Amino acid sequence: MPQSHTVKDLLLSGSRQLQHLDSARLDAEVLLAAATGSGREMLYSHPERRVEEGQAVDFNALINHRRLGFPVAYLTGSREFWSLEFKVNRDTLIPRPETELLVETALAHVAEDAALDILDLGTGCGAMAVALAGERPRCRVTAADISRGALDMARENAARAGVANIDFVQSDWFAGLAGRLYHLIVCNPPYVESDHAGFSGGELRFEPRLALDGGRTGLAALQQIIPAAVRHLHPGGRLLLEHGYTQGAEVRRLLRLNRYRGDLTRKDYAGLERFTLAVIP
Repeated sequence: MPQSHTVKDLLLSGSRQLQHLDSARLDAEVLLAAATGSGREMLYSHPERRVEEGQAVDFNALINHRRLGFPVAYLTGSREFWSLEFKVNRDTLIPRPETELLVETALAHVAEDAALDILDLGTGCGAMAVALAGERPRCRVTAADISRGALDMARENAARAGVANIDFVQSDWFAGLAGRLYHLIVCNPPYVESDHAGFSGGELRFEPRLALDGGRTGLAALQQIIPAAVRHLHPGGRLLLEHGYTQGAEVRRLLRLNRYRGDLTRKDYAGLERFTLAVIP
């Protein structure tokens, strides 16, 4: 490795090493910004700036990990969601951009001045809970997850965002929420089939399998959550679920089988069925 490095040189080198990825240049920029502790705007405005030797070593280490498939968010320790920066680690699923549509849909059914009880079931790093609590400060949000590590991260993210109207509960789905009722339950459950190739060769293998693996058909968690949620919703309460793009019809069938009505499936940015909302009478 040469003794002096410019931003331009390191970005070129990093991009070449990641050329098998569609996001090679973007990943290199994000990782160099993390290694140097600066914003990506600095990389654009000062491409000839010299980078310290230690920072160049750190950058190359990050690039090597990315070449092995490690998600960028785990390498930098954060991911943006709902215009907020969330800390993540391997206890938590990395928030996806399409899940912002889940938040958007939820907010459309909660008036700005509402004081409702909302449950984020399987909260992970707390992205949805924090976004909803921040947008609807009079609401009481419960963030539940089976993972203690995930809940610790969610608490930290809520504190970083300055959001206080969240109650954190360790719970295996509804097991730790006996007697609690909500006006809205949102959930991004595991819905990936157990034999999905990503678990053996893709980036999914680095994320917590517990948050992704939905069993043989991908529907195991949804088959538990849909009937159980009935007992935790106020009359007229809503259940909003994220699911696989091929699972919309089956999710609607399960909802109707369990007395929900008014089910409405929404598509994601790619035009694929991804979220379903239903009401309990």
